[in-house]
Amino acid sequence: MNDTIASHPSAQRLEDVIRLIAQTCVENETYFSDLDAVAGDGDFGYSLARGFENVLEEWDRYDRADVSTLIQQVATTMSARIGGTSGPIWGTAFLRAAISVKGKQEITQADVVDLLRSAIEGIKKRGGADLGDKTLLDSLIPLTEAIAADLDSDSATAARRAATVARKTAEDTSRLEARRGRASYTGVRSIGSPDPGAIAMAVLAERIADEW
Repeated sequence: MNDTIASHPSAQRLEDVIRLIAQTCVENETYFSDLDAVAGDGDFGYSLARGFENVLEEWDRYDRADVSTLIQQVATTMSARIGGTSGPIWGTAFLRAAISVKGKQEITQADVVDLLRSAIEGIKKRGGADLGDKTLLDSLIPLTEAIAADLDSDSATAARRAATVARKTAEDTSRLEARRGRASYTGVRSIGSPDPGAIAMAVLAERIADEW
């Protein structure tokens, strides 16, 4: 067998997770858009779904020499096929993630933490947001740190705990005033509803934990 992702169980599992993320975003298009319509322009779910539909269409044609190569191709598809701000942000997140695991064949839990932290730094730089600005980072950062704190646990337990943290912190964004994106235009009126990107992180984390 050629030395590809399929040769390495941990890399194959990461590939499966990426595909699950794509499928979940497509399936939740209406839900994510409805959340965004409360204080934003209502296109968040639509944008994600269109981008990940293209990822799924290209899926079988992606090069699987290693997991970094695969993730980089996902990044390219997302950047090219999503309109608005979501394309650059999600594309940058996947690109930074790809760089973090470049040259790795086996993917450890610590590598997943590095991958997520790299994605976070990419999102911060591209979107100008940080923790507390009422964005997906308000869920993504805590769930990443939950995984980092759980490195001695088995991966299924870590995934479930991270999902629990992701849900709580996503719901907690209801108390925040939006400082980035279209929702920031509504000022204090953005308080009272959760950030759709943060909720999306919770949904994805829960789906991954359920499927683990």
